[in-house]
Amino acid sequence: MKKLFTTTSLLTSLALLLAISTSSIANAAAATTPTTYKTVQVEGLDIFYREAGPKNAPTIVLLHGYPTSSHMFRNLIRDLSDEYHLLAPDYPGFGRSTQPPMSEFDYTFANMANIVEGFLAALEVEKYSLYLMDYGAPVGYRIAAKYPDKVTALIVQNGNAYEEGLKEFWEPIKRYWNANTLENGKALEGFHSLDGLQWQYTHGVRDAEKISPDNWQVDLQHLTRPENNEIQLAMFYDYRTNVPLYPQWQAYFREYQPPTLIVWGKNDYIFPADGAHPYQRDLKDIEVHLLDTGHFALEEDGQLMAGYIRDFLARKVN
Repeated sequence: MKKLFTTTSLLTSLALLLAISTSSIANAAAATTPTTYKTVQVEGLDIFYREAGPKNAPTIVLLHGYPTSSHMFRNLIRDLSDEYHLLAPDYPGFGRSTQPPMSEFDYTFANMANIVEGFLAALEVEKYSLYLMDYGAPVGYRIAAKYPDKVTALIVQNGNAYEEGLKEFWEPIKRYWNANTLENGKALEGFHSLDGLQWQYTHGVRDAEKISPDNWQVDLQHLTRPENNEIQLAMFYDYRTNVPLYPQWQAYFREYQPPTLIVWGKNDYIFPADGAHPYQRDLKDIEVHLLDTGHFALEEDGQLMAGYIRDFLARKVN
């Protein structure tokens, strides 16, 4: 009887633990909100965006890089949607946003910043943290320097604002800046080929088998649209306009001191950690995490990064 009682008690305890665990999972799932997929008109263009989280919560605007779209934030949006209002637009010519012909639209970083500015105005977003990755950095820093009082914090993931961050990867692109020729442009087209896309997602990661190939297949869909190759080359060429603005953005850091979280894939060949360190020269309220992964750090360390973001914003913004 004693043995039977012990077995029964154990089974009861296991059932109770299972019930508690199931309840906890259900509560966590209920706390997050579903992502919605929308478009808004900005300067006559349909701008696609992902949105989740309570609209009365602190807003995080997620600005994607090359050669991707708001798709890169799909998991982070889910992970933070219980406490934050998240907005992730696709730039024109990227993802699911309209791709106007080059004859009708200037594919420049200044124009992309204008579109994002119009996007925020259309959604009546007045205060927000900026998550800046790759191309998102020069787009977002233009907005932050123009509207410093609207920006509550910066979250920087492999996004450059210092010349120290432009190393070997940039040599063929700099040749293109110096001579905008067909030959120099052709040398860059491999970056948005299938192999080039896969390399960007897998180089520098700990375990390439954990990086979903859906990433580069999704990107390839918009990159293979008619004229998109030329659009990407136009953006490569226009990147030269960002470098002279670095001192202006650094002055913004020094004057306004936005709370800044650096979550950076340190093995990134495109934007190496050399570009992460200089932020500490100009920013006092800064926290730096160099992660053992590559360019698209969210693919391998997304949950870790979500934890850093949640902890940082809880102390600095909430």
